[in-house]
Amino acid sequence: MAEIVVLGAGLGGTLAAFETAGQIRPEDRITLIGERNTFQFTPSNPWVAVGWRERADIEVSLDKVTRRKNITFRTEGAARVHPAENRVELNGGESIPYDYLIIATGPELAFDEIPGCGPGQNTVSICQTDHAAAAFEVFERFCANPGPVVVGAVQGASCFGPAYEFAFILDRELRKRRLRSKVPMTFVTSEPYIGHLGLDGVGDTKSLMESELRHRHIKWITNAKIAAVDAEKVVAEEVGADGQTIATHELPSRFTMFLPAFRGVPALRGIEGLVNPRGFVLIDEHQRNQTYPNVFSVGVCVAIPPVGKTPVPVGVPKTGFMIESMVTATAHNIGALLRGEAPRARATWNAVCLADFGDGGVAFVAQPQIPPRDVNWASTGAWVHLAKVAFEKYFLRKIRAGESEPFYERFLMKQLNITKIHHNDRKPAKGAGHG
Repeated sequence: MAEIVVLGAGLGGTLAAFETAGQIRPEDRITLIGERNTFQFTPSNPWVAVGWRERADIEVSLDKVTRRKNITFRTEGAARVHPAENRVELNGGESIPYDYLIIATGPELAFDEIPGCGPGQNTVSICQTDHAAAAFEVFERFCANPGPVVVGAVQGASCFGPAYEFAFILDRELRKRRLRSKVPMTFVTSEPYIGHLGLDGVGDTKSLMESELRHRHIKWITNAKIAAVDAEKVVAEEVGADGQTIATHELPSRFTMFLPAFRGVPALRGIEGLVNPRGFVLIDEHQRNQTYPNVFSVGVCVAIPPVGKTPVPVGVPKTGFMIESMVTATAHNIGALLRGEAPRARATWNAVCLADFGDGGVAFVAQPQIPPRDVNWASTGAWVHLAKVAFEKYFLRKIRAGESEPFYERFLMKQLNITKIHHNDRKPAKGAGHG
């Protein structure tokens, strides 16, 4: 009998538990460890922050579905991982032993690295659903006394798509309320150019995103470091190609949202051989840690090097389909080990993304996500908003059913030639194993 522990009950961890359940032997057991008893569909958080969704609309209770899948579900959260001892210490002091561990914790949000940044201070957040619900309360107060808005992503951030989404959704909601004429908007980002997205662009996202910002009268500043945020303004330092400050902007703002930089969670940080100095998990081409080969990792907590050098530090996003490909590779590799075989599956790290703009959006396909690519395509249109709504409903139904990839999804992706894994006869996923 093997004990498999999945640490983290977000997108990566929940799907990893479901998919690994299909790979194990009858005598093996899976334990899923989270910090709450609900799954939250993070991509819908921008809608929650403007009142287009209630929190309950995008949450699914995991209690029944995990029981149905014969998965033990713990909600104490982890205090520390002890990989040399093959155990996870829970916050309550109990330890859960494992033969195989899948780390899918997501990140810690490093708001504290920017003075005045974060919920409870001078910016709102859409990184977590409770943050987004709190942001809506702040937004309602703002609408009673509107003024300038600043939205963006700070230095070291790796998740840029939701910042663009929120700026455009905010623009749409303010127009619906007939308040947009009272709200100057500025998009401030550490990206070297608009539409970089931490990926050196996908297709023509530079022109597409710049066009959307111009069309909506949203000004922008790139190559920006956020020095501080207070209740009335944002101080942003714009740097040149050599990394030196060329201008300091003091931007009035009554409503501010910045995506923060990420770092590894405290339960992982500082474990030599497991994580890099920032606390992200080091993996090889099979999603496996080389120091502790019975430890795998998927999702935002995985260490991936930047796409290239930029004047301001910019990380690489881990998008939904890319994470799903990590999950599939990990489940197959653990299944192989349980059968006495060597791990062979490697994630393709392909990206298929829908970014909603409230009344339109941009869709892109990057195969693989990190360049150079075999497929590099992006397109805009009103259809993207409708597709994002449909995808939200579909994904939540998958979670309620305890399915990672229904057969009809596999069939559709196969027809589109978009795959999740490949084997050793193909080129390795780029960036695997680096920090």
